[in-house]
Amino acid sequence: MSDSEIRNIIEAALLAAGKSLSLGDLSLLFDEPQRPQPAAIRAAIDALALDYAGRPIEVQETGAGFRVQIRRQYAGAVSRLWPERPQRYSRALLETLALIAYRQPITRAEIEAVRGVAVNPNIVKTLLERQWIRVVGHRDLPGHPELLGTTRDFLEYFSLKSLDDLPPLAQLRSLGEIDPQFELPVSGVDESGAAGSRETAAADGGDEDSVEADLSDGDEESAAPQRSSGLVAAPPDTD
Repeated sequence: MSDSEIRNIIEAALLAAGKSLSLGDLSLLFDEPQRPQPAAIRAAIDALALDYAGRPIEVQETGAGFRVQIRRQYAGAVSRLWPERPQRYSRALLETLALIAYRQPITRAEIEAVRGVAVNPNIVKTLLERQWIRVVGHRDLPGHPELLGTTRDFLEYFSLKSLDDLPPLAQLRSLGEIDPQFELPVSGVDESGAAGSRETAAADGGDEDSVEADLSDGDEESAAPQRSSGLVAAPPDTD
């Protein structure tokens, strides 16, 4: 099988999948006798990425594999195809997610110590339901509190290859500066000195106009409608 045919099959799969595909997923596209080696599949992906240079779509590598997506500068125009209101998240939810992302593994009590308020159970429930976080263990303390960390779906949603791709806190001045991936509808570490600065990085900015009702945390503190992404103390899940 020629390199161009391998590239064409991979391109068709990435365009049709609507999600990231791993090298293992892509290898299953080929019959066993003609199945290319992982290095050949990776080379085809690299060639495809070069083909997309200067075009409105790109190949993005995430923690779950590879996908084809719209470049950020065209997301606003294409979003007019789906006029429904995008989901909005409360500031408290975004702050909680940011703390988990940057300080994982972390307990709810440690999140509360940084934020200065109790963690609303609906926030953790929402993050668990979206599969952005998971329980990665338990702290060896009375009650054995749960340790929370991010998941592969978190990396996928925010277009991150790994947690190392989270923006440095020195550059993170407000939640509004982090743009998540443009979504197309698909059917079917230190846990001491940096706490204050991380809380500030997550809390600055964001307007207070509205919050999607079913995702609002219900806290009496301010709510930010903007969506956001977030060192590594716990790896993303490998399920």
